[in-house]
Amino acid sequence: MKITEFPSPLFRDPIYDGATDPVVIWNREEECYYMFYTQRRSASVQIGVSSIHGSKIGVASSKDLMKWLYRGTLPGLDIEPGHNTFWAPEIIYALGEYHMYVSYITGIPTDWNYERRMLHYTAGNLWEWKYAGEIELSSKRVIDACVYEVEDGLFKLWYKDENHDSHTYAAISRDLYHWEVTGEEISDCSHEGANVFEFGGVKWMITDFWKGLGVYRSEDFTRWNRCKADILEKPGVKLMDTGIGHHGDVLVIGDEAYLFYFCHPFEKEESDSRKAITAVQAVRLTTDGNNLYCERDEG
Repeated sequence: MKITEFPSPLFRDPIYDGATDPVVIWNREEECYYMFYTQRRSASVQIGVSSIHGSKIGVASSKDLMKWLYRGTLPGLDIEPGHNTFWAPEIIYALGEYHMYVSYITGIPTDWNYERRMLHYTAGNLWEWKYAGEIELSSKRVIDACVYEVEDGLFKLWYKDENHDSHTYAAISRDLYHWEVTGEEISDCSHEGANVFEFGGVKWMITDFWKGLGVYRSEDFTRWNRCKADILEKPGVKLMDTGIGHHGDVLVIGDEAYLFYFCHPFEKEESDSRKAITAVQAVRLTTDGNNLYCERDEG
């Protein structure tokens, strides 16, 4: 599969117009792609930062990565009564089942001063999730999990620790249930949304440092060197792609790699009425082995 140009916007949440933090995975049962995302309530009442909270996990499906159908939100995730908050799902298929790691906040806060906990769920398909417990990490303010099998049978989880300068920390596991924190890995600046993948024979990490996506290379999935060039640091020109790129997920298919991200297309408007609206976009990645490149305006 080679896609040189994606529709723009690729996807908008039809309920609240606040799709963020996308992750794309192949649905083995339905034989199509699924996109999971934070369903921010961008079109709802905002008291403080309330519309960023109270989010469910949105679901969309696609046969070709180009046209996406909204399928609703994941049911049955709550671990306590009330309307609670789920952020930034990471979903992988490994060891014979699907695993989801998602950030969780009790209730709908109107400010930032609340714990963020990392929850683990498992499923035999991508709808019927069972709670497997909380992952104890380096603090109680952790978000944006990324999980990757770094060697046969050894998995690594990267996440943002807001109690440690919003740097990327890591943990390792053999069974995906029990994790050992290994410490800080990316500390050159505050950031979030780390995503790790292999492409073109290189181990890569991208992070969202709120001025585009930083790019890092590694030989061992532990010691990371930042590349000279960032990506998505300048707004695009396509419809609803007119903001810097945020919180990306890379899907590698054979020799091709595609970056899914979100942006705020109206963030520079003087009126507040549309600033919270988001759009999911996608772009093809290329590499020369030293840097990553994407042409978000190509086509």
